[in-house]
Amino acid sequence: MNRAQHATGLTAAEAARRLASEGSNSLPDNNRRRFHHMLLEALREPMFILLLSAATLYLLIGELREGIFLYVMVLATFGLTLYQEDKTERALEALRDMSVPRALVLRDGMPQTIDSRQLVRGDVMLLAEGDRVAADGVLVSGTGLQVDESLLTGESVPVYKRAGAAADDRAPSAEETVYAGTLVVQGNGTASVTKTGARSEMGRIGSALRDITPASSLLQKQMARLIKVFALLGLALSVLLTVIEGLIHGDWLQGLLAGLALAMSMMPEEFAVIVAVFPALGAWRLARAKVLTRRLSAIETLGTTSVLCTDKTGTLTENRMTVVRLYAGEQEIDISALPEAAFPASFHALLDLSILASRIVPVDPMEIAFYRAGETFLPRADRHGQRLLQREYALLPALCAMSQGWQCPGQDTHLIAAKGAPEAIVDLCHLDTADRVRVLAAADHMAAEGLRVLGVARATHDGAEWPDDQHAFAFSFSGLVGLADPLRPDIPDAIRECRAAGVRVIMITGDYPVTARTIAREAGLAEGDILTGDAMLAMDDAELSARMKTVTICARITPEQKLRIVQALKADGEVVAMTGDGVNDAPALKAAHVGIAMGQRGTEVAREAASLVLLDDRFTSIVRAIRAGRGIFANMHKAMTYVLSMHVPIAGMALAPLLLGWPIMLYPAHIVFLELIIDPACSLAFENEPADEDIMKEPPRDPRMPLFGPSALAMAFLQGVVALAAVALTYHWSIARLPEEAARALAFTVLIAANLALIFMNRSRKSGLVATLRKPNRAMWSVVAAALCLLLLALKLPVLMGIFRFAPLPVHQILVALAIGLCSVFWYGPLRSWRRTTGRPQETLHS
Repeated sequence: MNRAQHATGLTAAEAARRLASEGSNSLPDNNRRRFHHMLLEALREPMFILLLSAATLYLLIGELREGIFLYVMVLATFGLTLYQEDKTERALEALRDMSVPRALVLRDGMPQTIDSRQLVRGDVMLLAEGDRVAADGVLVSGTGLQVDESLLTGESVPVYKRAGAAADDRAPSAEETVYAGTLVVQGNGTASVTKTGARSEMGRIGSALRDITPASSLLQKQMARLIKVFALLGLALSVLLTVIEGLIHGDWLQGLLAGLALAMSMMPEEFAVIVAVFPALGAWRLARAKVLTRRLSAIETLGTTSVLCTDKTGTLTENRMTVVRLYAGEQEIDISALPEAAFPASFHALLDLSILASRIVPVDPMEIAFYRAGETFLPRADRHGQRLLQREYALLPALCAMSQGWQCPGQDTHLIAAKGAPEAIVDLCHLDTADRVRVLAAADHMAAEGLRVLGVARATHDGAEWPDDQHAFAFSFSGLVGLADPLRPDIPDAIRECRAAGVRVIMITGDYPVTARTIAREAGLAEGDILTGDAMLAMDDAELSARMKTVTICARITPEQKLRIVQALKADGEVVAMTGDGVNDAPALKAAHVGIAMGQRGTEVAREAASLVLLDDRFTSIVRAIRAGRGIFANMHKAMTYVLSMHVPIAGMALAPLLLGWPIMLYPAHIVFLELIIDPACSLAFENEPADEDIMKEPPRDPRMPLFGPSALAMAFLQGVVALAAVALTYHWSIARLPEEAARALAFTVLIAANLALIFMNRSRKSGLVATLRKPNRAMWSVVAAALCLLLLALKLPVLMGIFRFAPLPVHQILVALAIGLCSVFWYGPLRSWRRTTGRPQETLHS
């Protein structure tokens, strides 16, 4: 690539041609589950093995009709499972696509942010601090570029890079090459892409990374234990039932069929579906609401969040800064509504120095505000024009100020402009006590109005050698600049919602403490202590943890100190969510239970370290995510409670007839029929359930508690036992008065009605039946309608009646059976209301 191409990059047409011929800049992804993988996994499920075994057994004994029906049901259940798997995989695929890193490149001479998979050989990448390099390339130009290559080499020390020759001139050295997957930790530069995708250095060793399997979440581990217990119990009971039927009645075939039915009835396959489907689809919905979930385990953790640590600028405020106040020579002016012609000449130097202390191409909203004010009020002759930037001094943890050294045309003396925290500028200027008090009082006066206040200073320097420390210059104080950054109008309501939800909000900012206090008061943050970064330095970890119990505002905090704050809160047992956007925020984001990165202004490394990415950088999106996380977990709990309670009457009616000497009621065909209701009820009806209105008026659940505590298990079991009693009593009454087939049909109708009633009763933990019915849920009504239609077909269609071993029932008996089934469950609603009105504790999600 020649110099002209380096300056303009590839054309869009040439990039498209190379993408088509050379392929995308991506590695083969083993995490993507293809259709045949889902097919093989579904075939290995115990439920399908049991169904196939039952169908084959029917064919072997000559029951052709029952065998064919079961095979058809196997296909139907199999299709439903694949639909659920495909829906989940599509949601995860959408999340992966949204999580793909972005790359800033030159295309057609213009900087463009593109999907990193669209990078091609010859593209010109623009690299800056915090970027993850998207492809191998040769550094064409760069200033102070340091790259962390530990992902490739294991060496933790950053590597300096220098600009090299174009890729087609000679083979570049390692110092001139940047590699895909490495991290820019300092400086900036441009690089010409030489290798992409599997051809890159990362692609060469990528197979080892692709083999890493993420650890299971706490919820997944709990579910695995629960499923194992149920599976072992079902296996043991089914074997026992088969042996009892064979030994006592001598009918080993019927015993085997009954044993298969019992094993199927106790197989909690729906639990695995719930754990997989709900978080994936919930994360997909969150992404549509501008919150990208990078780790599904964050969905589980959101509902337990007890402390939310948030940045101020751009999260609570609009990140739309405007210079409104200037202070110089003991005079302060408000320029927010000042005409250009009325701007005093005595403030020209202060405004000019604030621009000279900013980057030439401003990105930070504060520096953009300086340039905007300069364009409005400074005569063109006063702007820095032909000055040349010679030296930059960055912000340091020990000195919150930055300086830039300029050379003026035709002069040997250099001008140094500095800006930073008022106390840091006062320190640089070595002001005496009286002047220090005067300047800081003026800064407090501005900060009390919620303005972000910066100090500005100037110095001169002779000679070509530049000192390493800003303190080496003899700075003179120039003045203060006050910038307004309006609070977002929806913040107070969002803060109130967090408080009602038991989530403590702590504002963490690098701003002046007085400014932070004013903004916190406007936002409606609870009154509390202010902790400064300097005060943190004097505390050990135990003292900091104790102090954080009462802190509402952390001011003058460096990104490195965020990690200590997270660790202190975690040591006190809090579940912490932390926001961040910079490179130095990454450790705190990683350490927090839920790291939240900014999608618009955040660096790539911050987004990689976080669990969530706010695509709109709004605080209200965090609150929305917490509400959604609670709703998703609540719906998972409702679905699991329903499954657990429903399996009780199914397993009971598979076992009780043989123990009590009744005719067998449930055969494998009946279990399949019930599964066709239970599966979509879990994955469709409950997944689409709107969250309870008061879900953000409850305290966070305790993450240490199991998914089902003793109370929740007891209530789910009680629901199932009462439904079982209704079905068992109906069957016992029927077999004494009706033919066996009619008794089976009547009892099965009660069981189906009880099933549907359990869906309704578990939709809400607090609302009454009428309020529950008013809540919209098309998926639930579709499941109910389909179940009733299938039931009517089974009761009236001769072919199905023969398969299910039913006899025709008159309409009044069907209606009575439906009423018995519904009433067997609806008792739970009044009991729940009574418990609430008498002040008895409600069972919670973790009870």
